[in-house]
Amino acid sequence: MSHHDHQRRNFLGSALAVGGLVGTGGVFSEVHAAEPQAADAPVDPLAPKQPHHTPKAKSVIWLHMNGAPSTLDLFDYKPELVKLHGQDVPASFLKGVQVNTQGGAGKLLASKRTWKQHGQSGKYVSDLLPNLARHVDDIAFIHNSTTVGATHDISTIKLNTGALTPGRPSLGAWVQYALGTNNRDLPAYIVLSNGGRGLESGSVNYTAGFLPAVYQGIPLQLGNTPILYLDRPDLLAAKQQREALDFLREFNKSHAKARPNDSELRARIEAYELAYRMQSTVPEVVDIRKETAATRTAYGIGEEATNDYGTNLLRARRLVENGVRFVQVVSGQAGKYRDWDAHEDLEGNHAAQSRMIDKPVAALLADLKQRGLLDSTLVVWTSEFGRTSYGQSGTGRDHNPWGYTQWFAGAGIKAGTTYGQTDEIGLKSVGDNAVDTYDIHATVLQLLGLNHLKTTYLHLGRSERPTVVYGRVVQEVLA
Repeated sequence: MSHHDHQRRNFLGSALAVGGLVGTGGVFSEVHAAEPQAADAPVDPLAPKQPHHTPKAKSVIWLHMNGAPSTLDLFDYKPELVKLHGQDVPASFLKGVQVNTQGGAGKLLASKRTWKQHGQSGKYVSDLLPNLARHVDDIAFIHNSTTVGATHDISTIKLNTGALTPGRPSLGAWVQYALGTNNRDLPAYIVLSNGGRGLESGSVNYTAGFLPAVYQGIPLQLGNTPILYLDRPDLLAAKQQREALDFLREFNKSHAKARPNDSELRARIEAYELAYRMQSTVPEVVDIRKETAATRTAYGIGEEATNDYGTNLLRARRLVENGVRFVQVVSGQAGKYRDWDAHEDLEGNHAAQSRMIDKPVAALLADLKQRGLLDSTLVVWTSEFGRTSYGQSGTGRDHNPWGYTQWFAGAGIKAGTTYGQTDEIGLKSVGDNAVDTYDIHATVLQLLGLNHLKTTYLHLGRSERPTVVYGRVVQEVLA
């Protein structure tokens, strides 16, 4: 195969990766009323669509703290745990808890952090997050988060798709399907990671599932080549490429005209065009060299500990500024620690991970606010689960799906509030108002102007929705 052929195949392959459509199914959606189109007009699957109600948010930046941080050491201050440090877990606290640690629950392990109250809200935050602590009055903390499963892969898939096994669409795919794009030159759903175990599970966590594949997330790499094989082949002139795409478009339109019910074929035509436009727009939008030195410094760019994660968060701001609806940022490598998974050496792990994310996340909130973007951007801090109040290996904590902290900031959020609580030792959610993954999804969709009960897609004869058969909007954290 010649170099030219190889490059051409790579480009066409990237076009299909961006917008190829697979699978069967059909729209059974109350999201929007379709605009009438001529019989031979291509169906644009990314055309903007009307929401159910007036949205508070235009975009979402979804911060996944991969590996599950111990929010007992970050946001959930438990003085009673300090008093009980080193003792056995009282039996009353273990009711409903399935202990996974070999040998049973270890001794109670108090946080070694220093805690202070911050802001007008008086929110306790540990000394691991000194920069983020200055923004507590912009945040709504949810202390009674719960989930199902206590293994990373299963709970991460649930966090992203609402399922315990691969196959369902991710939340970002549902958003793109329901609302379309605000910028025809960019995908509406983009995924960023700085390595480690950030995208180890692959596309199952940003998949389109049974939705048309055009709605899947597009991963961007760090560096100057954010999407592999997207560049125009070296031996192909711009005019030649445009002529080839025009020929292909006319050929496909003729083919589609004879098959008026094949919406997937019509959508594929638009996918080639999107890939073509992205050749110039994506590198430009993610080029942080266009930012001032002061902005790059604020995000920690140029510092070893924060450079890569800070780069991704600054790119995330630039993406939402350019109309991208859903940006998923997955935390990754921090020093020798590939994620937050601290079954041992919690102090070393969380010091490194916190140092990596603290300054960039604080800078993101400040930057969005200063630019007037926080009013239209929803920032979500989340993880697949939390960590136990009892110890493991003497120096770490086990997985905890029964009670942990997540938070919202930005568009439509009741800032400076705290909702829900865990018990006195921070092991389980208290009360009957626990916030599950499905509730987080329902709330995000609500803020984007979508009723999660009415956002549907007909798949194999069943009307599917993002929250499966669950989910409630957490009205208590909404302004």
